[in-house]
Amino acid sequence: MSCNRFIATARGGRSGRVATLAALMLLPVAVMLSAPVMAQVTKLKPRPQVAAAAAPAVGDPVAGAAKSADERCQECHGADGHGFGQSASSEGRHPKLAGQSAAYIIKQLDNFRSGARKHDVMTMMARTVDPADIVDIAAYFSSRTPMKGGGSGDEPTARKLYEQGDPARGVIACISCHGPQGQGLPGLGAESLRIGGQEWRYLEKQLLDWRSGERSNSRGGVMNTVSAGLSDAEIRALSDYLSGMQ
Repeated sequence: MSCNRFIATARGGRSGRVATLAALMLLPVAVMLSAPVMAQVTKLKPRPQVAAAAAPAVGDPVAGAAKSADERCQECHGADGHGFGQSASSEGRHPKLAGQSAAYIIKQLDNFRSGARKHDVMTMMARTVDPADIVDIAAYFSSRTPMKGGGSGDEPTARKLYEQGDPARGVIACISCHGPQGQGLPGLGAESLRIGGQEWRYLEKQLLDWRSGERSNSRGGVMNTVSAGLSDAEIRALSDYLSGMQ
């Protein structure tokens, strides 16, 4: 029905006057929604729904055991992830992986692949492993009995830094991200790794690399900020303390 016909039909009586008034009020709307405008409206498409975040991949530790051997992970990190030989080398280049967060292992291998984290051997090896195999390998090492280091675990200065930090120097308490016993906090996912029981030489090297900027793949650069305020002696003490955590 056109607007003119609607008005004509509505005339007569009080109800007609009300209807007429309503029709007149609708005229501006009818003008606004003219053919060109309506054409544009009909072209509008509904906004696409945002897909839900994908759940973290869950690997197969049984398959990962075989894959970690095939990909030669065990040669440096040990069949059980506790390492041997090179894990205790003076260079501190090879960490223990037993009981490590699977999410953290996956993230580090992704970083080696992309170049976000540098390591001459690991960069080459990570780029040859299928992403699905990485998930299984991470699940395998994560399922092993947690690592146990050889540190003392009772250095007072290190304990204070770990539990309280030193706000005056911008050193936040390690416990806030790594938990009471250095086991990591599940809620932080890939950013919260297990450091309690890790090889002390490896821990020392990583803290030195964070401080120098050689390593810079923590979220928001938090580890670079924390380590920047630590002396060589404090880094050595913390490494020994963390390695002795059980």
